[in-house]
Amino acid sequence: MFKRIRTVFSKFIDKASAILLSRDRLVELIEDFKLELISNDVAYDVAEEICNRIREAVDEKIVKDRESLIHLLRNIIRYYFEAVERFDLLKEARENKLYKIVFLGVNGVGKTTTIAKLALIFKENGFKPLMVAADTFRAGAQEQLRIHGEKIGVPVFSGKYGADPAAVVYDSISYASNRGFNVLLVDTAGRMHVDVDLVEELKKIVRVAKPHRNLLVVDALTGNDAVEQARFFDGAVGVDGVIVTKVDAYEQGGVPLSVVYAIRKPIIMIGTGQGYKDIKYFSIDDFLDKIISLK
Repeated sequence: MFKRIRTVFSKFIDKASAILLSRDRLVELIEDFKLELISNDVAYDVAEEICNRIREAVDEKIVKDRESLIHLLRNIIRYYFEAVERFDLLKEARENKLYKIVFLGVNGVGKTTTIAKLALIFKENGFKPLMVAADTFRAGAQEQLRIHGEKIGVPVFSGKYGADPAAVVYDSISYASNRGFNVLLVDTAGRMHVDVDLVEELKKIVRVAKPHRNLLVVDALTGNDAVEQARFFDGAVGVDGVIVTKVDAYEQGGVPLSVVYAIRKPIIMIGTGQGYKDIKYFSIDDFLDKIISLK
């Protein structure tokens, strides 16, 4: 996990620590560092900003040794994650009679499995969740969610294939309210994110559902495309938080930082495997420890 970007930071720290008194050589090294960050899925804008802040710190004599350089780098990265408003899904659910989440994301990112993982978390924390199969177009979409539901013991509300997804969501809200469900997890269609019809469909679902949160699911392995998806969905219907999947197989490491920088919304959770328990809350400290060693 994040192996390659950790190597990039480690090499930069080693080389920079040896030439801190030589500004010209350090500036050249910082430029190389920027290119390495970009090659590991750190968006160009954020990579450039990180390097500009390093240069400023060097000019202001803030960086004097290896320890101060490590401290600077960790603080720079931490800033991007702490500058966005975070929220607690379980806490918010306890404060609402029927807590509604709409899940966004293109096909293949692990959205449906992620919904099941969250449904299990809610269930294990004393809630009564209902999953909603609002993808009424993709063959097998409803069956896929239903299979997950059977495995984790969480019911699924669905409509007929070809039905209006917003109508399915509307009916699911009434169904949930009348039967004591207190968390509604809505699975949506995930055709290519350039699909205009999909955008209108999602806008209608959001208008009908009035969700407390829109959560975007992206696949870390798609690299910069995950950032473009984040920008697209945030611009189309609004994103409140992001879940990054397949992090366990992801070596580059730049996607979480780039997504946060691109849309100024928090990473809420990360998927770490195929099992229903293979998901955890995103920790800024854990992320920093994995990419920038304190030694």
